[in-house]
Amino acid sequence: MMIRRTQRGFTLVEVMVALTIVAFSLTAIAASMNQMIDAANTMRERTYAGWIAQNKIAELRLANVTPEVSSTSGEVDYANSQWSWRAVISETGIEGFYRLDVSVSLAGSEYNIRTVTGFIGEPMPVGRANQIWGRGLRSSGATG
Repeated sequence: MMIRRTQRGFTLVEVMVALTIVAFSLTAIAASMNQMIDAANTMRERTYAGWIAQNKIAELRLANVTPEVSSTSGEVDYANSQWSWRAVISETGIEGFYRLDVSVSLAGSEYNIRTVTGFIGEPMPVGRANQIWGRGLRSSGATG
């Protein structure tokens, strides 16, 4: 008696279907990774833009001068990129207290990545602010 062996394997159609499924899966994974990379880049840009705006607010506060209601702009090199900023100082309705809005975008772009708002008061003599706070604590009964 002769035993007949049949060869088992995949047909060409089965291999093509499997390759198609793998191709679709890899495409979906690549698209998902691309979205994650874009999200990470956007978060990095928003973080840097926020830092740039906060730095500009700190610079204006540390200038220790009475701000004028105005608008200024400039560029800064930060994190190997060129950034544009625009600072708008406006009145708040409280005498000697001003609102500062700093918008930051990549240089050459009109899209504002981040806008940070801060407040600036008229400068006081050194130590004056601490005296005002200390007086408030004494009148409320708190001890230091």
